[in-house]
Amino acid sequence: MTTTAHLTEPEVLEAAAALVAAFGATETAGYFGWFAEDATFLFHTEPHRLESRADYERLWAGWLDEGWRVTACVSTHQRVQLMGSVAVFTHDVRTTTSTGGVAETTQERETIVFRRSADGVTAVHEHLSPVPDDSPEKSEA
Repeated sequence: MTTTAHLTEPEVLEAAAALVAAFGATETAGYFGWFAEDATFLFHTEPHRLESRADYERLWAGWLDEGWRVTACVSTHQRVQLMGSVAVFTHDVRTTTSTGGVAETTQERETIVFRRSADGVTAVHEHLSPVPDDSPEKSEA
C-alpha cells in the first residue's frame, strides 16, 4: 500500500503563487500546467461548470482569440487549510484584463483545491465568485 505524503502550507502557497503569476502573465502553458486533467471549474461568469482542464483550455483559447489578456493579478487575504494530501487555498484576487485595449478590473474570491499525487502538487478544483459590493474587501482596493 502506497501512502501519499501530506501537503505543507509552504508547498501550497508556492503552488498558488506560481499559478497566480502564470495567470497574471497570460502564460497559457504555465497556468494550465498547474491543473490536473480532471480538474473542475466553477466561474460565476459562465453558465455551467467546466468538467475538465480541456474544457477550460477551450474557453481560454476563445478569450485569447478575442484579444483578451491578463495585465495584472494580485492575491490577498490568503488562507490554507491542510487535509492530508489535499489542501484548500482561499484568497481575494484583484485582476485587470484587457480585451482589444479596453481594461477591466474585477475583485473576486477564489477557492483552489490542491492535491498531492504522483505528478506532484496540482489543482483539482477552482471556484471563483464576485466580491459583494458591500464587502470590506471591496473597499480595500
